[in-house]
Amino acid sequence: MEYFQGNVFQDLIIESPEPARVRAIKVLFEPKARTAWHTHPLGQTLYVLDGIGLVGNRKGPPKLITVGDTVWIPPNEEHWHGASEDSIMEHIAIQEAIDGKVADWFEQVSDHDYSLTK
Repeated sequence: MEYFQGNVFQDLIIESPEPARVRAIKVLFEPKARTAWHTHPLGQTLYVLDGIGLVGNRKGPPKLITVGDTVWIPPNEEHWHGASEDSIMEHIAIQEAIDGKVADWFEQVSDHDYSLTK
């Protein structure tokens, strides 16, 4: 399973040993790069550090996010996130693990779903 489309660079900030569950990663997406559809069993928080990005779910068109935005993604909500067409996007992603699992991954985001913000 490919977790990303395009060029994406990850830098692990912390992966707590059990019984703690927190995991934080700094992620840099080059323009048009994005995650595949996925869920998190306990939800996810994104904090945007740089650039302009998108967050999408199955309920409607993706939303633009930019520097300083904080986004909460509820537990088990199918979603994706990545950079806009013309900008990088860097964020910190914070999520918690259940039995060591932080995400379930699904199919890649289609170009059609990605471009719905236009």
